[in-house]
Amino acid sequence: MKITKLVCAICVALWASHAAAQAYPAKAIRLIVPWAPGGNVDITGRIMGAALTESLGQIVVVDNRAGGGGTIGSSMVAKAAPDGYTLLMGSSGSVTAGPAVYANMPYDPVKDFAPVGMVQIVPMIVVINPKVPVNNLKELIALAKERPGKITMASSGTGSSNHLAIELFNTMAGVKFIHVPYKGSGPALAELLGGQVETMIDQLTSSIGFIREGRLKAIAVTTNVRSSVMPNVPTLDEAGLKGFEANTFTGILAPAGTPPAVVDRLHADIVKALRTATVKEKFQNLGADPQERSVRDFGDFIRADLDKWKKVGAAAGVRVE
Repeated sequence: MKITKLVCAICVALWASHAAAQAYPAKAIRLIVPWAPGGNVDITGRIMGAALTESLGQIVVVDNRAGGGGTIGSSMVAKAAPDGYTLLMGSSGSVTAGPAVYANMPYDPVKDFAPVGMVQIVPMIVVINPKVPVNNLKELIALAKERPGKITMASSGTGSSNHLAIELFNTMAGVKFIHVPYKGSGPALAELLGGQVETMIDQLTSSIGFIREGRLKAIAVTTNVRSSVMPNVPTLDEAGLKGFEANTFTGILAPAGTPPAVVDRLHADIVKALRTATVKEKFQNLGADPQERSVRDFGDFIRADLDKWKKVGAAAGVRVE
C-alpha cells in the first residue's frame, strides 16, 4: 500500500513538472542583475535577455538590483517563487567570490539556487587612467611601492571577484593598493575615467570599449593566456607575476525547487541563444568565451569556483563582516 502511494506521488510530481513545462512560459520573466548598469554582468544580462525574449516568446525584463556586493539582488531570487519567472544573472561576485568571504551571507549559493545555464567565462584586466604615468606592470608595481598606501584600485564591490583579484595581486606583487569598492563595474569605471581613482581590475567585457577608444590603458590580463581580442596585452604571468591566474563567469540561476522540466526548457533556450550568430559576435567582440555546459557541469563548476575563492580569500586574510 505504501509503495503504491509512493509510486502515485512520484507520478503526480512528474505530471506536474511536465504540465509546468508545457505551459511555461506564460508571462514575462524577470532577470535580476545584482549589480549596477554598465558592468559585465549587466551587459551579459541584456544580451541574453534579448536573445531569450526571442526564443521563449515572452519578454525577459532585465532588473538591476545593486548593492551589498551582489547580495541584495541575489537574495531576491533565492527567496522568489520557484516557478521560473524570477531568474538570477549570476556571476563569480554574487555566487562564488562574495559567498567565499562574507561572514553572514543571506543565502547559500549551492543550496538556495538551481543552476540553469552557464553563459560565459570572462578574463579580467588591469586598466589605468591615461594620466597615471605608467605603461606596464613593472612600472605600476614600482609606483605602488614608491607611494605605499596611496594608489587607489577600484573594484565592482567588496567581496567581488575583482576585489579578490586585487588582494591576490597585492599579495603576489608585495604592494598595497587602496581598495575602493563600488556598486558595480559601471560606477567604478566612471570614476576611473574621471580620474577619481587611478587603476582598476575589471572584466574585459566592460572595459574593452574604453581601451579601444584610448580612454583607458590596458596593463595586463589576469588569465594564463592572452585574450584573442587584445593580443598585444600580456598576461600578468608574462609581465612578472608568475602563476597569477583569475577569471570570472556568468550564468543564469533559478530559485532552488524550480521544476526540472522548467530548468531544462530554460537551459535549452540558453544554449540556443549562445549558438546564434548575433550573440556569438557580441561576446566575441567583448572578449568573452561562451560556455555550453550541462546543468550538472554548471553546478560542479560553481562548487569548484567557490572553493577556489575561499582559498584566495583565506590566504589574503579577506573577511567581510
